[in-house]
Amino acid sequence: MLTLRRKEELDSKRIQAVTLTKSNKTLHLATPSELGPVTAEEARLLEKLELSRLPRHVAVIMDGNGRWAQKRHLPRIAGHRAGTRSARTTIETCARLKIEALTLYAFSVENWRRPKAEIDFLMQLLREYLRKEMPLLQKNNIRMRFLGRIEELPAGVQNDVRDAMEKTAGNKGMVLCVALNYGGRAEIVDAMNAILAERNGHGAPDKVTEAQLSRHLYTDGLPDPDLLIRTSGEMRVSNFLLWQIAYAEIFVTETLWPDFNRAQLLEALLEFQKRERRYGGIREGEPSDEKPVRAAGH
Repeated sequence: MLTLRRKEELDSKRIQAVTLTKSNKTLHLATPSELGPVTAEEARLLEKLELSRLPRHVAVIMDGNGRWAQKRHLPRIAGHRAGTRSARTTIETCARLKIEALTLYAFSVENWRRPKAEIDFLMQLLREYLRKEMPLLQKNNIRMRFLGRIEELPAGVQNDVRDAMEKTAGNKGMVLCVALNYGGRAEIVDAMNAILAERNGHGAPDKVTEAQLSRHLYTDGLPDPDLLIRTSGEMRVSNFLLWQIAYAEIFVTETLWPDFNRAQLLEALLEFQKRERRYGGIREGEPSDEKPVRAAGH
């Protein structure tokens, strides 16, 4: 078996060693994030990635499960089950890259309009996933949070959600947020109601500030998403983290969620690093359209 070894001196956050085994085109990548075996394509992408400039918080709209199943003449539930593999890959990769937070859009407040059989399956799939993936979450030091109106979910789902949060509460790695029975408008309404409840009986309310509202959002304590990924090519945000994504970079791929793999996640991260984030300002040295103000008398 022919083995080629090459070592590259990059900064401490970059790739330290790559070993290519030509027999199976699989690479073993030794990085600070310990990604483990990667494909040749993934290694190529990782070489370009600056691990010191990764987004702190990545949010994902996992879209396309139904279309994926339809293309294969399978029931929609087959697409949902296939999508759990992409979720696992995305979660583990982000955790090992030391990304601070990952939020996955699992079930919206609008999804209750779907057929009851599909809703029941999705709830059962979530419960199954939480039990099955708990060892992976613990191994990667992941702490779980759930965003949404959890109290409206079936009792069994609520129990499993609380159990997952309790079991991972002591973990210090990435925070995995699952948006469940979630809606961006509902979140803002809930935050405002929480503020009003706090002020009840304390005289006329002052003006509500952005900071006050942020403290009452489901994501309190987390940085706002830097990168929003949407699969299946749809060009909309679908009522997801409306307040938090005000300055997020948006990456849309035609890939359906069950086909979204680690290489495509790395491509999204690379695209993020190409963006220039101005937050409403202008680039240093870039001329302003404003005319200079002359002093009086000149």
